[in-house]
Amino acid sequence: MLTIRDLSVEIRRPGRTVRPVTGVDLVLHPGETLGIVGETGSGKSMTGLAVMGMLPGGSTITGGSIDFDGTELTTLGPAEYRAIRGNDISMVFQDSMTSLNPTRSIGDQVAEPLILHRGASKREARARAEEMLALVGIPRPSERMGDFPHQLSGGMRQRVMIAMALICEPRVLIADEPTTALDVTIQAEILELLSGLKRQLGMAMILVTHDMGVVARHADRVGVMYGGRLVETGATADLFRHTRHQYTRALLSSIPTLAQDKHVELFSIPGSPPDPADPQIGCRFAARCAAATDRCRTETPVPTEGPGEGHVFSCWNPADETTLIAAQRRFPEADAATAAAPRLSVVDLRKEHPVSAKGLFGRRRSVKAVAGVSFEVRAGEAFGLVGESGCGKSSLGRMLVALDQPTSGEVLVDGERVSGLSARRLGPRRAKLQMMFQDSHASLDPKMRIDDILREPLVIQRIGTPAERTRRAVDALASVGLGPSIMERYPHELSGGQRQRIGLARALALDPDVLVADEPVSALDVSIRSQVLNLMRTIQLERGLSSVVISHDLAVVRYLVDRVGVMYLGALVEVGATDDVYSRPAHPYTAGLLAAVPVADPDAADDPVERVRGELPSPLDPPSGCRFRTRCPLATELCAQVEPTLEAVGRDHDVACHFPLQPKREPSRHDAEGVRA
Repeated sequence: MLTIRDLSVEIRRPGRTVRPVTGVDLVLHPGETLGIVGETGSGKSMTGLAVMGMLPGGSTITGGSIDFDGTELTTLGPAEYRAIRGNDISMVFQDSMTSLNPTRSIGDQVAEPLILHRGASKREARARAEEMLALVGIPRPSERMGDFPHQLSGGMRQRVMIAMALICEPRVLIADEPTTALDVTIQAEILELLSGLKRQLGMAMILVTHDMGVVARHADRVGVMYGGRLVETGATADLFRHTRHQYTRALLSSIPTLAQDKHVELFSIPGSPPDPADPQIGCRFAARCAAATDRCRTETPVPTEGPGEGHVFSCWNPADETTLIAAQRRFPEADAATAAAPRLSVVDLRKEHPVSAKGLFGRRRSVKAVAGVSFEVRAGEAFGLVGESGCGKSSLGRMLVALDQPTSGEVLVDGERVSGLSARRLGPRRAKLQMMFQDSHASLDPKMRIDDILREPLVIQRIGTPAERTRRAVDALASVGLGPSIMERYPHELSGGQRQRIGLARALALDPDVLVADEPVSALDVSIRSQVLNLMRTIQLERGLSSVVISHDLAVVRYLVDRVGVMYLGALVEVGATDDVYSRPAHPYTAGLLAAVPVADPDAADDPVERVRGELPSPLDPPSGCRFRTRCPLATELCAQVEPTLEAVGRDHDVACHFPLQPKREPSRHDAEGVRA
């Protein structure tokens, strides 16, 4: 269906030439899914854009060929390419919010390819567009036709992108990181949807991702890219069972899993991916490879056949089944959090956002972002918050550090209230509450150098002399593994992993008692993610911080925290010790989340537990009784009438469910000391 031979791409910039793709060979067969994996900058997306004829300005294909069913795409003119693009070959882009036109309705955007390529009338195209919206699982498609992108959730927008890409029934679909920003439940639904539509429409698919778990479950064959080159390809099961390239082995070893031993460091690939503007001499992975020799640094590896049919790798010192990643350092044993009083107390916290639209009888409506949440975090303890986007995790996190004020309820630090205080009264307490934000690029001032960014909190709190502030800034950099030479740079000059370390260093500069980390590694590659996670775990143990980690990545939370709370539509539905909650989930929602986590093992059987399906209800009008009942396979009339409260199913394990998956535990007089709010 599609054959790429020796493809090379160059981007010319003033004073330098960038080579993001060099000598790539790929074959896509009819009806198959080819997964392309690798870190950011490896050339995955650029290869897809080259196939689509959509390379960015200044880019050219300098060598090789792209054959689509007998048509050489590299020689086509603009008009000829437009006849194929979106018609025979379509692409689903990574960021649906920026890829969809914010000024045009959903119906018009989905219908447009059919009008352009098939000459359909507007009425015919809109009728077919409505059918496609229903096919990709959008509820009430006729109502959504008139909506605009900002009115839809992230999962719904991604479904619209898929509908738009498939409306002309293309023969090849390129899906570029189609689920990166989505929750684990929506990710599972989107990937199942793509696989089902691929079979139904008889098309072939290229799935571009950095998630090895995604390709293990959904790809027939896998290509691993590094430094603009393909370093290993093969059938999915064969490549995972008989990994040969050292980079592929390192990627697989860097992935945190639900069974991860939190007392042992995650394996992390040292260093950073190569600059595509640097000359390509020898193996591009040699500088980061523990098995590299002088030959690796001077000679480019040649493709070698692996043990399975079609398995090819390019490595002078290949891994084999007996090759083991070196044992990682064990973390020192942390002192148990036994303080008599909690460091952080959250008491019946609620947050409502009024909206301009009025309901029946003129009553003003409000979004109930957080609905009566209570928990405690003791000194030195890490508490996790997991749940889908829109469940209220980030709203809760902002209230914990007093960036937002609650509608009702209290947040206390060492018994003193920090919620609802004026800026003047909060000032002295602000230093003890710090936050690590999800988007390090947006949270760092682009006009400030790193030294000014790190000194700013000290200046605001009037701590130390200028010389002392500089010393503390250097110490903060050292604590996150960065040297003082970085202080003269600006945020845009740093990698994503470096910026995230700067965000952590800034949060630690004031030596806080409570640190809230909101999706701290969601935007990072797997190798950089493991470095940052190891760093966060080390600092947590060394400083005895009380931390709250917010994430939709359950494996990340499993690795970082001691106790976890599962949120759904503003409320906690399960709370307990992390090991207990993960091994014995008591709420159907928790079990569904765990079942949806992709596992980097093609031999792993699907979890028999039903994954969470459907869209999250609107917090404007949450369901009566149990909030999860509209998506719960166990729901009865009782669930619609009575809202469940947290009840014990273990020593430190509570669940809010009328029909828990674990038996409820009768309280004992010996439990009084261990009771959590």
